Amino acid sequence: MQAETQNQPPIFSSARGTAVNILSRFERSDAYLDKLLDYEYRTSGLSAVDSAFMTEILYGVIRHKNTLDFVLNGFYNGDYMKCINQIKNTLRVALYQIMYLDRIPVHAAINEAVELAKRIQGQRLAGLVNGVLRNIARNLNNIRFPQREDDPIYYLTVMQSHPRWLVRRWVARFGTDCAELFMKMDNERPATTIRVNTLRTTVAEIAKILHERNIDFTTSKYLQNTLIITNPKIKVPAMDLFAEGFITIQDSSASLATTLTNAQPDTMILDLCAAPGGKSFLMAEMSRDRAKIVSLDKFEAKIRIMDENIERMGYRSVCPLAGDATDFPTSEQFDLVLADVPCSGLGVLSKKPDIKWKREREDIYELVKLQRQILEHAALLVKPGGALVYSTCTTEPEENTENIAWMLENHPEFHLVPAEKYLPKEVCTDGMMQTFPFLHKIDGAFAARLEKE
Repeated sequence: MQAETQNQPPIFSSARGTAVNILSRFERSDAYLDKLLDYEYRTSGLSAVDSAFMTEILYGVIRHKNTLDFVLNGFYNGDYMKCINQIKNTLRVALYQIMYLDRIPVHAAINEAVELAKRIQGQRLAGLVNGVLRNIARNLNNIRFPQREDDPIYYLTVMQSHPRWLVRRWVARFGTDCAELFMKMDNERPATTIRVNTLRTTVAEIAKILHERNIDFTTSKYLQNTLIITNPKIKVPAMDLFAEGFITIQDSSASLATTLTNAQPDTMILDLCAAPGGKSFLMAEMSRDRAKIVSLDKFEAKIRIMDENIERMGYRSVCPLAGDATDFPTSEQFDLVLADVPCSGLGVLSKKPDIKWKREREDIYELVKLQRQILEHAALLVKPGGALVYSTCTTEPEENTENIAWMLENHPEFHLVPAEKYLPKEVCTDGMMQTFPFLHKIDGAFAARLEKE
């Protein structure tokens, strides 16, 4: 790497450069995107505008990586896949702007990519980057992409930019058309869904304030206390309504799963995998802040974040506690246990597109082992006559319906209570909650309510 002169800014100091740096770190580590982004927001010194631009580029490249790589591979002089990561990501960042961001002049995207490449690897690589990108820009309308009729799996892998194993799985399960719609929705920028803290205010009051501020929103089809902010430029965490605890961010799918708990006042509730706390907080509201809710998580750092949110939202009934969901040592039993278990996360790829590149097929089977360990322990913690609600943010049957079937077979003291008793019929299948982005326009999620004899 060439030495920087005294007058040059750090190599990755711009919005585009920061995006290249994060992408390169993402590829060579186990870290997820939200952790890398959080660090950059705190340390990069980018302005709010540049941070927003960097985030747009970063998520865009990760969403469309296979499509970008298909194009770059066709124009690169040599073996593109053997190109060093920082140069590869410099090319991806520039090409994303050329292909997907109409407001960015092509010459600006190319010029900064060339400058970045020069400072990363020298003039020779900079010349190659310049040639590749200008050639693509000239021929963009003539690129021959894969055709669906020739090979649907390859077509979707490239054009909808999902890993091949996941494409094959979803095509086999949903058919090509629904699988393609599922993947298209994964690649869309998600709206921000807010839930109103009904212990502090009303939906009508929040709606009035949003109207006064000319913030466009719609009301959730499934939940009266949930509003969907349609303008992606609105930063909800920066709003005073958020800081003062009148609203929080929670997708409708998570709120629906929590609604299935039917949390009541004067009950003992255990949330086994609580962080960041959203489901515990909704149960506090459902029980009018008059239950005792033990919110368990194994990581102290996440407990501290929950504490901060509890103070912000003003709850008295939520008690965060560090502990492991597989062997939480307590002699107490609870009226209600919520097991919102670690899962593959394949229902939330529009919000967390990095998951699709971090997951492998084998991960699902490893996660099922952990999920069943948690279910086994949860079963012991439910009082006779109490309820166990199992939930995930994935769409995969091994982690969802098959775990419930396993649980009922191994624990005949439990029976399934039809989810339709508590939730809209549209989100229920075979007595369990199951949502899909392409059907319900919300995150993919699952929940089932089991009651103990």
